[in-house]
Amino acid sequence: MSTSILTPVVLRRVRPLILGFVCIAYQSAAPGQETVKVAVDWGKTTVVSKSSPTLQVVVNPPLRPGEPLGIAAYKAVKELGADYVRYVPWLPYPRLAVAELEPPTLQKTSWDFSLIDPMTKDFLAATDGHPTVMNFSTMPAWLFKSDKPVTYPDDPNKLVWNYTQGTEERDPTDKQIGDYYARLVSWYVNGGFTDENGARHESGYHYKFPVWEVLNEPEGEHRTTPEQYTRRYDTIVSAIHKVSPDTKFMGLALGWANQEPGYFEYFLDAKNHKPGIPLDYISYHFYVVPEPTESANEWQYTFFDQANGFLNTVRYVEEIRKRLSPATKTDLDELGVILPTSKKAGDNVPPPAAYWNLCGSLYAYLYIELSRLQIDLIGMSQLVGYPTQYPSVSMMDWTKNQPNARYWTLKLIRDSFHAGDKLVETSIRSRDVAAQGFVTGGGRKLLLANKRNHAIDVELPEAEKASALAVDAVTGDGPARSVKPTDGKIHMEPFAVAAVSW
Repeated sequence: MSTSILTPVVLRRVRPLILGFVCIAYQSAAPGQETVKVAVDWGKTTVVSKSSPTLQVVVNPPLRPGEPLGIAAYKAVKELGADYVRYVPWLPYPRLAVAELEPPTLQKTSWDFSLIDPMTKDFLAATDGHPTVMNFSTMPAWLFKSDKPVTYPDDPNKLVWNYTQGTEERDPTDKQIGDYYARLVSWYVNGGFTDENGARHESGYHYKFPVWEVLNEPEGEHRTTPEQYTRRYDTIVSAIHKVSPDTKFMGLALGWANQEPGYFEYFLDAKNHKPGIPLDYISYHFYVVPEPTESANEWQYTFFDQANGFLNTVRYVEEIRKRLSPATKTDLDELGVILPTSKKAGDNVPPPAAYWNLCGSLYAYLYIELSRLQIDLIGMSQLVGYPTQYPSVSMMDWTKNQPNARYWTLKLIRDSFHAGDKLVETSIRSRDVAAQGFVTGGGRKLLLANKRNHAIDVELPEAEKASALAVDAVTGDGPARSVKPTDGKIHMEPFAVAAVSW
């Protein structure tokens, strides 16, 4: 999990603990108490968008085949139709994420995809026809030196946070790590692989993996120095490239980019890599983390203040990237909010609906600003969260098995705006509403996000010719609704997101 460089708020490091929700009650001001005017110069292009809205899917038990929440979630992914959805089997569930849990011996190996395959196949079916980003981020624990054997529960659904231990590889050349990933990828793209003892394992799969993200670098997962990570990246990329030559690669996946920007300086410098190693993408993350003492009404400011700090991070990193490796693309593949940690029973109580609208407005604001910066992939995190698994980051209501307002905001943006759109000069004299005009293949459009916990009317140009779709308190857990401007204005409910079309 990550925070932001140059943010005005000092954030504490977020650790994987059980999260609790703060019970909040939003009060809307009287409708129309504030009116702002937006001006758009449709003929003045400021930048051409390279940005694609997308999301990440983190493996956890509710996504196992047959689970009602998983069925609903993958239906939502399929209907969304996003490109470059990120798929991450990871450390809390070793049996669902690691294909070789025990070290090989001369007598046998422990390769086992029986629990991993059904979940991976469901994901690949839901994203069929769209490129994906694959990241089996958790390495087998036996690859690292440890004082005692690392244990893991027999129950694949049981949560465990201490599976990844040790920082020193048993094989100082990293060849064992590279071999593990080469075999894992071969299982899915080449119909199988030959194990350490020369035995053939057949899968019959011939999937395409367009992009492979190399590891994940939050605290606790074999955190490395820039030199160590770069060496490991080169080893894994070289090994996977031999078995999947068309795959492109993504590096870093930094959850703490704010604290050590030297990673970008080192990793993006080609002279620090082996000859021929591609630097196709970099990735890093951002989560708003409000203080436990803050009220809900303070959140409407904190969320966007921290976002502005993160945007300074992005500008800084972009300068490094453009200087050292301008052809490298950027994926911001974890964007979300994590509510303050709590061990109270209230962890099982979902936050009010308005919280999800606030998170949706935050994503829309980031989409506007990151599109202006020509960031390639803008990823909402994450598809399914629930108590003990970052519930405040979920795009699905785990109590009702249906998408929440965060998902519907992403879908509204995904359906309305695309890479190749022209961003045009847009001005609005308000810090309370974010606005950006786009000239798209379908005509002229305006993305609006109400950042505040009260209704705001936005005066539009040529309002009589406009129509709009909005995700707001009225839509609840449902899709965007049609909104017709009246008296030259569009009414924006608290934390509403709207796509206006002409």
